[in-house]
Amino acid sequence: MARISLRVNNQSRVVDTDPTTPLLYVLRDDLELHGPRFGCGLGQCGACTVIIDGSAVRSCSIPVNSAQNRSITTLEGLGTLEHPHVLQTAFIEEQAAQCGYCMNGMIMTAKVLLDKNPHPSDDQIRQALNANLCRCGSHLRVIRAVKRAASVKA
Repeated sequence: MARISLRVNNQSRVVDTDPTTPLLYVLRDDLELHGPRFGCGLGQCGACTVIIDGSAVRSCSIPVNSAQNRSITTLEGLGTLEHPHVLQTAFIEEQAAQCGYCMNGMIMTAKVLLDKNPHPSDDQIRQALNANLCRCGSHLRVIRAVKRAASVKA
């Protein structure tokens, strides 16, 4: 066990855990943040995506000690029920979620895309979200939601 200092959603947090514990487990189990989800456990599906220092990262495949003293943002850090982030609002308005399991990864990946490219084309959105698996088939609504968010941010 080790004391690990984390900066999550602009708050300093300290956890006592094995340094090799996946960041996802610490976020969900120790910090009770349930935006990132366990999907495949192999970093392939995207359900566990968080933003670390401006990049979309699969939290199931990064040990917690690798995230120490870095800026971590989870879905909960984007907005609140009272003041949702523009992406969260767009996903709701476009009814982009069907089962909703993949939405954390879709939204967090889209956030990084829009931060880097505020006006992406459909192809750029598809490319950015390509590694996020969704079995429900809500891809077209997700693309519309990202485009809507981009138009609001403009």
